[in-house]
Amino acid sequence: MKGILGRKVGMTEVFTKDGKLIPVTVIQIEPNVVTQVKSKETDGYDAIQIATVDKKEKHATKPEVGHVKKANTTPKRFLKEIRNVEGTYNLGDTIDASIFEAGEYVDVTGTSKGKGFTGVIKRHNQSRGPETHGSRYHRRPGSLGTMRPMRVMKGKKLSGHMGVETVTIQNLEIIEVNAAENYILVSGSVPGAKNSMVLIKSAVKRNDKAAVKELISYEQPAASEEKAETAEKEEEKTTEQPVKTEAENAEAQEEEAKEQAGEK
Repeated sequence: MKGILGRKVGMTEVFTKDGKLIPVTVIQIEPNVVTQVKSKETDGYDAIQIATVDKKEKHATKPEVGHVKKANTTPKRFLKEIRNVEGTYNLGDTIDASIFEAGEYVDVTGTSKGKGFTGVIKRHNQSRGPETHGSRYHRRPGSLGTMRPMRVMKGKKLSGHMGVETVTIQNLEIIEVNAAENYILVSGSVPGAKNSMVLIKSAVKRNDKAAVKELISYEQPAASEEKAETAEKEEEKTTEQPVKTEAENAEAQEEEAKEQAGEK
């Protein structure tokens, strides 16, 4: 099991060299610090606690400050525990995007967008009543059940608060991992609003890997490369021009002097 905390930036699309368009979600990966290591001997199970996004020390409690000081780091805003982690970690170790590879399948967990107080049509996808012919039943929830219990049964689908729930989307494919710029491209949609935190973990139901997609790059050539190209072109021009000897240069100077004397 592998896992890391990241921030959802938004969605975009990439193209493969064989002409396919893939919608992807961009997840920015800030350095994750291991703030606690649990073992079966001390805690009864194996796990690590990762933390990310710095927080001012004046906004943290004394227990939080003392907890992160063991890992020689500053207070963090987001912490998450991951069980049965691959490999061994020590306090203070950092985890970046390089722990994942393109082609791996992952489960992404986030907090869904809040919709506020909604009706049964939006919340539970129920059908609406007739619009015309004197019907006054349009968007109401309908019958609440039998008369015998004399109460609303538990689990009845009614109006209420929608969203702001922990949602996990499984078996998403990683399209690209860029450890230099600290981002991961995940195929498809990811729960949560923009700039919200998400947890990326190894897929529970899939252990295989997909074929790595060859993406088209639109990067502009660097300024140093452009300078090198112009220098090469200038060298080619200078080599193409014939080099004059000293005698030829002397003759040319004499001819210029005669022309000037004739003009005078």
